[in-house]
Amino acid sequence: MSDSPAIRVEGLTHSYGERVALDSVDFAVKRQGIFGFLGPNGGGKTTLFSILSTLLPIQRGCVSALGFDVGRQSREYRQQIGVAFQSPSLDRRLTVLENLVHQGELYGLTGQRLRDVADTLLQRFDLTDRATDIVDTLSGGLKRRVELAKCLMHRPALLLLDEPSTGLDPGARHDLWTHLERLRADEGVTVVLTTHLMEEAERCDELALLDLGRIVAQGSPLELRSTVPGECLTIVAERPEELGPRITAELQVDVQRIGESLRIQQANGEQLFEGLLQRYGDEIRSLSLGRPTLEDVFMLRTGRRFAEDLSA
Repeated sequence: MSDSPAIRVEGLTHSYGERVALDSVDFAVKRQGIFGFLGPNGGGKTTLFSILSTLLPIQRGCVSALGFDVGRQSREYRQQIGVAFQSPSLDRRLTVLENLVHQGELYGLTGQRLRDVADTLLQRFDLTDRATDIVDTLSGGLKRRVELAKCLMHRPALLLLDEPSTGLDPGARHDLWTHLERLRADEGVTVVLTTHLMEEAERCDELALLDLGRIVAQGSPLELRSTVPGECLTIVAERPEELGPRITAELQVDVQRIGESLRIQQANGEQLFEGLLQRYGDEIRSLSLGRPTLEDVFMLRTGRRFAEDLSA
C-alpha cells in the first residue's frame, strides 16, 4: 500500500459571490481510515463534500486524490470513488437488486461478473432476503444499506458519505457504522464523511473541525479532546453577563461566555464545583461538571456553541 495520502488538499478556497464558504483549507486523509468533517450547519461541510465528489469545480487551490489531480482528471477520479449523498439516490420504484444491477451497468459490469458482484454485496449488507423488495417499502436503515451497496458495485477505493446517519434510528446508525468499519478493515476502503453528530464523530479515526470555512482543529478524537485542559464546568445563570466577570475577579479563574452559558476549564474541577455552589448558588440555575468533549474543543477554538446554525 502506498504511503501517500488518499486525499491531499492545499489552499482550497470557494466563494458564492462575496460569501466565502471555504477559506484556504488544507488537510490530508490517510489511506484505509475513516476521516470525518465535523461542523455545524453552515460551517462549509456541504461545499467541501461537493468539491470532493466533483459536483462543484475547484475555484482556487489544489485537490489530489487517489493519485489524480481532481481538477484535471475528474473523469478518471470518478471511476475510483463511491458517493452517497444525504438524500437517497435510489430508484424507489425498482427492487433492491434492480438498483444494484443498474448501477453496475453504468460502470461497465455485465453478465456473470455483474451478478456475482451484486450477490456479494447483498450478502455483505444482509440484504439477500430483500433483493426482490421494492425500495419504497424499506425502512430508512435498510435504504441506507442499499445505498452503500450501490456505491460499492464498481469496487471504489474511496467512499464519500454526506451526513450518512441522517434520519436513522440508533440501531440503524450502529449497523451502518459496523458496515463502514468492516469496509475499512476487510476491503481497505478509505471512508470520508461529513457529520454534525458528536457520537458519530467519536467513531472516526481522524477528524477535522470545520467552522466558517476554516479547519480549526484536526486529529484523532482522543488527540482533540486532550487539547482541552482539565475538566469542564458549565454554568447556566440568570445573568451570565454579570456573573462571569465576578467569578473571574473573585476566584481568579478564566470564564468563557458561550451564548447564555458560562464555561470554565479547570484542573481542580470538583473543588471549584463545590465553591461555585456555595458562593453563587442563588444565582445559578444549573451547574454541570464533566470531562472534555469534542464540543468543548469546538467551543475552545471558536468561542461559540457547536449547535449555532451558520446557515451555509
